[in-house]
Amino acid sequence: DGKICFVKIHAPWEVLITYAEVLNIKVPIKENDIPSTVENPLDCMLAPLRLPEKVMHPEPDYFTAPFSKEKQELYLINDESTFFSPSMRNRIVNYILTRCPYGTEEGKKKFGIKRLLNNGTYSAAYPLHDCQYWKKANDPNCDNERYTLYMEWARFLRFYKEQPLDLIRKYYGEKIGIYFAWLGFYTEMLFLAAVVGLICFLYGLFTMDENMSSKEICDPAIGGEIIMCPLCDRECEYWRLNTTCVSSEYSHLFDNVATLFFAIFMGIWVTLFLEFWKRRQAGLKYEWDLVDFEEEQQQLQLRPEYEAKCTQKKKNPVTQEMEPYLPITSQAMRFCISGATVLFWVSLIIASMIAVIVYRLAVYAAFASLMENTQTLQPISGLLTPQLATSVTASCLNFVIIMILNFLYERIAIWITDMEIPRTHMEYENRLTMKMFLFQFVNYYSSCFYVAFFKGKFVGYPGAYTYMFNRWRNEECDPAGCLIELTTQLTIVMAGKQIWGNIQEAIVPWICNWWGRRKARNNPENLYSRWEQDHDLQTFGALGLFYEYLEMVIQFGFITLFVASFPLAPLLALMNNILEIRVDSWKLTTQYRRPVAAKAHSIGVWQEILNGMAILSVVTNAFIVAFTSDMIPRLVYYYAYSENEDSPMSGYINNSLSVFQISDFPDRNKPKLNPENFVICRLVYRDYRYPPDHERRYLHTMQFWHILAAKLAFIIIMEHVVFIVKFFVAWMIPDVPADVKAKIKREKYLTQKILHEYELEKLKERL
Repeated sequence: DGKICFVKIHAPWEVLITYAEVLNIKVPIKENDIPSTVENPLDCMLAPLRLPEKVMHPEPDYFTAPFSKEKQELYLINDESTFFSPSMRNRIVNYILTRCPYGTEEGKKKFGIKRLLNNGTYSAAYPLHDCQYWKKANDPNCDNERYTLYMEWARFLRFYKEQPLDLIRKYYGEKIGIYFAWLGFYTEMLFLAAVVGLICFLYGLFTMDENMSSKEICDPAIGGEIIMCPLCDRECEYWRLNTTCVSSEYSHLFDNVATLFFAIFMGIWVTLFLEFWKRRQAGLKYEWDLVDFEEEQQQLQLRPEYEAKCTQKKKNPVTQEMEPYLPITSQAMRFCISGATVLFWVSLIIASMIAVIVYRLAVYAAFASLMENTQTLQPISGLLTPQLATSVTASCLNFVIIMILNFLYERIAIWITDMEIPRTHMEYENRLTMKMFLFQFVNYYSSCFYVAFFKGKFVGYPGAYTYMFNRWRNEECDPAGCLIELTTQLTIVMAGKQIWGNIQEAIVPWICNWWGRRKARNNPENLYSRWEQDHDLQTFGALGLFYEYLEMVIQFGFITLFVASFPLAPLLALMNNILEIRVDSWKLTTQYRRPVAAKAHSIGVWQEILNGMAILSVVTNAFIVAFTSDMIPRLVYYYAYSENEDSPMSGYINNSLSVFQISDFPDRNKPKLNPENFVICRLVYRDYRYPPDHERRYLHTMQFWHILAAKLAFIIIMEHVVFIVKFFVAWMIPDVPADVKAKIKREKYLTQKILHEYELEKLKERL
């Protein structure tokens, strides 16, 4: 446009070898002579999923050693221009630019490209892509790695193919490479969970007609004769149980014996996933020369922002050099402000959830009176009960509030983390991760926790109902149980988040790029240079990968914490992740500037978060099966209270719905109309109370306490069984495979041997 000036920075050989030594970069010294592992007999069957060898392994496997300028002849330097990979080169250049001084102000040194970007001296700083993504470069020496990645990896039609992880690592660096390795591995493991979940769902589908509870509810002679107490005060009428026939049939899809099996299976699956990922990660650490890469190397690299803002200095006990530091009083004050801000926003989420609960209570009464008194809803009223109608609308409202709070909190979290002035990049990421995860955990899961563990548990009974703020009567579960409502809540929030996430990730950057390049598109390519094309792309940013991990970890929570209520959740996650891999790869390859390469030998603090969620998931699923599903009350009735040997579950519905005498209604609750002059009505939810003619009327029966004891016993037994199996499996599976251990030892031995021989040769020459 004749206005923007570009400065191209090139690092010559001398600069590269100097900083390769500073950054302790490992380079090849000898080709790997360890034979590859035994071929898999299934390889011929998996051939259609494979990519060409040149794409999967763009370089031979070498033994490596840290670079040293004095020992250059030791390394396999065939061509100086290609010896350092593109990701290594852009990492070195970025390292120099972030620490380069450019002036002084009030006696303080000013340095770093980030500061120049912040004050507007430069508008952008980025490494260049090597070519167009849709065609190869004209230069015959260009590797065309971007083109290869697009053709073999970033197109959706390649969804069934493996990922070229070595090429991703070579082009984008280890940090992005390890994210895609983790996402691919997670997706592969989801396949097993999705298959088992689908089988459990199909079991519920095929046994729907055999479910005695829904048979009794739908039977006009049983459910049609059971008169239920009104769903709201004054305005609502009495209604017959068989009007909930359809919803009770559908609830059996998720509330059956297979639910228990699947909850236990997922507790073990999570352990297998985390343990096998550790093994996969250990293999990548070896293959990508990250075995000796320690976070300490990053720890020693201070953030330029930290160096700029901290005026006081003290001696570093490790390097013995003077470096800036933040006084403890300043740190304490910043942490207090940060903690108070996080607490305020978490309180805001809880307040918004209470507001949604109030909405549920207010709208529930409206739906109840509308659906009972309106004939126009007759065709759908069989499926859409007042409880379900309330749940669907509240879930949609809750999802909108979640997305708005997310949008606002992201900016607040970055601001308060910047205010804390973390010392290193790793510290910065870890602090931001914990803040964002805590917030999103409460934001996304609070509504599911409410439906699973609180809804319908504190209702009271006719004449002594529990009210919120002394105004709104607490919600009751559907006669078929609360599990179907938890399934609805989970499906809407989980599916809505995934759809919205993919729209944000794919469509928004594409529209921004299309609009930004509208003028340049008419120019010939020789006028629209590589750096100008890249300048018009979106910025991936230092936190780009952070948001990708956060999205997947929140999804991981949905498929583990509440999976007992929705066996199809892993299948939904699998379908999303197959799309997610290709969307992430497409946007990174085509819509974003090339990110600065960074090293990472693991998924970092996310591993600990996943471990914590895995343990919590066992507890939540045990409570869901015990308190939210109807399994334990059915089992107690089957073994202790059934009176029909031929059909043990017959009479269960009649047994579980307590009787209330209508004349005992206080004026506040009593319906205005009772045209059929009913004498008694039944409580909507499962409750076990003595009838009105009993001396302990409306108090809990002994069956209630038996069921409560059975629920608590079940939780303890299930948790202990799953935890024992989990820890046994974790103990059985070593974190590092035996062949990787052997390769690491072999490489260390060979490296020491080669270095020793080299030193001997040098000594002989000198003598």
